[in-house]
Amino acid sequence: MFPKTYHIKNYDFFLILVSIAISVYGIVIIGSARESVQNRQIVGLIIGVCFMVVISLVDYRTILNFYWVYYVLSIILLMSVLVFGRKVGGATRWMSIAGIQFQPSEVAKFLLILFFAKFIMKNKEKISRPSRIFSGIALFLFPWALIYMEPDMSTSIVFIMIFVTMFFIGGLSLKVILGTAAVLFPIVVLGLMLVLQPNQEIIKDYQQARILAWLQPEEYSNDEGYQQQNSIVAIGSGQLTGKGYKNNEVGSVKNGNFISEPQTDFIFAIVGEELGFLGCMAIIILILIIIIEVLRIGWNASELSGTLIAAGVAAHLGFQTFFNIAVTTGVMPNTGIPLPFVSYGLTSLVSIFMELGVVLNIGLLKSRDRF
Repeated sequence: MFPKTYHIKNYDFFLILVSIAISVYGIVIIGSARESVQNRQIVGLIIGVCFMVVISLVDYRTILNFYWVYYVLSIILLMSVLVFGRKVGGATRWMSIAGIQFQPSEVAKFLLILFFAKFIMKNKEKISRPSRIFSGIALFLFPWALIYMEPDMSTSIVFIMIFVTMFFIGGLSLKVILGTAAVLFPIVVLGLMLVLQPNQEIIKDYQQARILAWLQPEEYSNDEGYQQQNSIVAIGSGQLTGKGYKNNEVGSVKNGNFISEPQTDFIFAIVGEELGFLGCMAIIILILIIIIEVLRIGWNASELSGTLIAAGVAAHLGFQTFFNIAVTTGVMPNTGIPLPFVSYGLTSLVSIFMELGVVLNIGLLKSRDRF
């Protein structure tokens, strides 16, 4: 499990430093958005870093030997939250064990990245064959459906992007991907038309309302579109440098409590209002640096499984960041998704650091195996 030789020079301290830096940045912003939960996020960062360091010292190839265990565990977690979970805002996404509340879908992302990395590597020579494609899709659809049923549309979309990215990196023919996309596009368009019809039963009523609020913001400005419109106002009002951290301006969107739960999905709006364009760009640049570093490690991995894990982690961070910022700026409907490293949420933060722990180990093994 623990290789005999690890060289300290191969340990990516830069990735650790940047990850901790943006997490601390998030903790500072959470302190302004909702100070009462700031200490919990600090605890989450400490736990996450500890998990990351321990996992980074365990040979990831040994970890992948139990890939079917991860798949079964993810299914158990996702099914359990539907049965025993706590319903909040029309969705059942949280579960409590021994007084500890966590979000199973966040843990499932990590476990399923590991599972599909091993699954794709074992089938790499036949990955474009119909039998392998259909088996991969079947294995993907089961946990995806459980996530969608919570309902958690945002996480289910991110999961799709992770799955497609990993299969593409694993060698799936681009023709197959483009052909599938060509078939699915009209289906998605037709589905969108159907979900906008009155009395539809495809999606939940509140999800339909969010889509309508995005398409017709003026008509829903006082209900479903209220939070998203205020987010746009907050980001725009910050201009270049913002109104100041923890400012006392009466006209502040945050101070007026015009955004509910600002420490979670809409924390980017708080950054935009208080720290302006420069504060927002700092977050984007730091996450981009992390993604590039993860991809660099994956590119130099000694095995395909290492490359696939890195691709999955990069897809997770990249697409989730894009969707969060797209929601807060009104580019897409409100889906309720946290901003990686920055939004309040211990499960999300710890799970991301666990993912980075595996990536760090991939980097450690790379040089040792090659030289």
